[in-house]
Amino acid sequence: MAAVIRFLLLVSVLTAGAPLSAAPRPHVVLIMTDDQGYGDLACLGNPIIKTPHLDRIHGESVRLTNFHVNPACAPTRAALMTGRTAHRAGVWHVVMGRTMLHPDEVTMAEVFRDGGYRTAMFGKWHLGDNYPFRPQDQGFAEVLTHGGGVIGHTPDYWMNDYFDDHYLHNGKWEKQDGYCTDVWIDHGIRFLESHREKPCFVYLPLNAPHGPFEVPERFAAMYRGNPEVPHAEFYGMITAIDEAVGRLDAALERMGIRDDTILIFLTDNGTSAGIKYRRKRAPLGFDAGMRGKKGSPYDGGHRVPCFVRWPGGGLDGGRDVGRITAHYDLLPTLMELCGIHRANPPRFDGMSLAPLLRGGRKDSWPERTLVTEMPLTVGTPGPWSKICVMNDRWRLVNRDELYDVAADPGQKRNVAADHPEVVQGLAAWYERYYGSLAEARRRECRIPLGVAGQGPALLTSYHWNNESGEQRDMPWAHHHIVAGPLQNGFWRVDVARAGTYAVRLRRWPAESGLKINEHADHLEPPEKPWHPLEPAQLTAVKARVRIGEAGRSAPVPADAAHVELRVQLGEGPARLQTWFEDARGRSRGAYYVDVERLLE
Repeated sequence: MAAVIRFLLLVSVLTAGAPLSAAPRPHVVLIMTDDQGYGDLACLGNPIIKTPHLDRIHGESVRLTNFHVNPACAPTRAALMTGRTAHRAGVWHVVMGRTMLHPDEVTMAEVFRDGGYRTAMFGKWHLGDNYPFRPQDQGFAEVLTHGGGVIGHTPDYWMNDYFDDHYLHNGKWEKQDGYCTDVWIDHGIRFLESHREKPCFVYLPLNAPHGPFEVPERFAAMYRGNPEVPHAEFYGMITAIDEAVGRLDAALERMGIRDDTILIFLTDNGTSAGIKYRRKRAPLGFDAGMRGKKGSPYDGGHRVPCFVRWPGGGLDGGRDVGRITAHYDLLPTLMELCGIHRANPPRFDGMSLAPLLRGGRKDSWPERTLVTEMPLTVGTPGPWSKICVMNDRWRLVNRDELYDVAADPGQKRNVAADHPEVVQGLAAWYERYYGSLAEARRRECRIPLGVAGQGPALLTSYHWNNESGEQRDMPWAHHHIVAGPLQNGFWRVDVARAGTYAVRLRRWPAESGLKINEHADHLEPPEKPWHPLEPAQLTAVKARVRIGEAGRSAPVPADAAHVELRVQLGEGPARLQTWFEDARGRSRGAYYVDVERLLE
């Protein structure tokens, strides 16, 4: 008996503080829709829109009711992926070379990959189209995505229109069947079915309901003809998303992993088409009582739905959390929930929300001040450029507007003059934050040329920089390319290896089969020209390129689809610009350029 007791004591000492078996780590499915606002869900008060599956998931989740993002696409994605503000991550525009996430940033996918998860992304990336900015360069092992920030932008496959498109599958264009939302969701389901024996992180950043407003007719027909609906196709796209998410949730149940999956739903900014402002009349649509929409520093631009369900982890039951939170909190939150530790973790701007999600004591949660930014500038953003500094009660907008959202959630009354001490405190916080960005403002994201093993670099006018810094001067979508405006810009590049480079200038993308001087007025791109540029006809007779101090020119053959110019380049950063010129001296830039280092 004494020997048995000594054995049991030894076992208890050896096993103290360590579980006999580690609990399985949950799968993570992160769904983010594009341009869907807080009021674009039935469960959040919209009396018309039909979202029964999302409503049910909302009812089963912990809901972050005071959750904020950036007021536009790419900045939100940068902050979500890094746990850092978009400004610190270096992304402060949606086009013009300022959407690329700096390769030094540690992404959510890299964290999960290094933590033993299988990683996949299906949908909209919008953080760079060239190496090393692509999702497959940033931690995702399986990727299906479109180019640019919207289907129909210049980096996207020519004339994609949301149906039966070509998308980039691990870097190669492949034809897909079906509507875009269904393609992304169904690929996510298949990935989970194939890999569910090990923990998976599946990122589903859906491009809908962002325009162009294309959707199967049966969804738009639900709303067409209703005078209370601001945009039938927009509402239809959201109902199509809801149906697809319902199919995903049913698949989780069928696979037996529903309870062991952290399912997160959020949107990337305020509504784009769910509100229609009218002169001298109430807005059409449902704004959930908030001021502003996409692009606005007011709550309607950046306060969005976010709900989290994990039945196996106790995150269920339909519970609201009203403390202020943000998209850059999600990465540290998921690291804690999934038990992922890094030896040298990034310096997060966010913090883990696990205690709030688990229902911890609210009085022990710290008072926080957060910031959302929307500078939309090509140059380095200065302070107070479309800024909102926030805490649970107050919103300081652009330094001189203060709103007490506890008393005035619609932000109708500026009370800055009544509370100068609040203005001063929030402004001082922001000045300290802006001062901490000095290193971020010095960093540049340049497109590398001649990287070994990467093949030609494809450049499009979507990533042009220009002297004016104005988005309105840039041809960034297929409908702009059809119009053919006499615009130009330059790319910020970095020559990785000295040598001879072939630079191929194109008026049209290679897959179009069109010649440089061929006109295509008959084409109807999917995105309507809501941002039109002056159309122009130009018969090019000369092609020209300049990269740093090196330049070349050549005549344009009558039937050429591209002109190839060979340039000797040294290593280092440079500015690359191109011209197609006609006999009268008019010119436009080459909208598409591929650059390849030739073998010695």
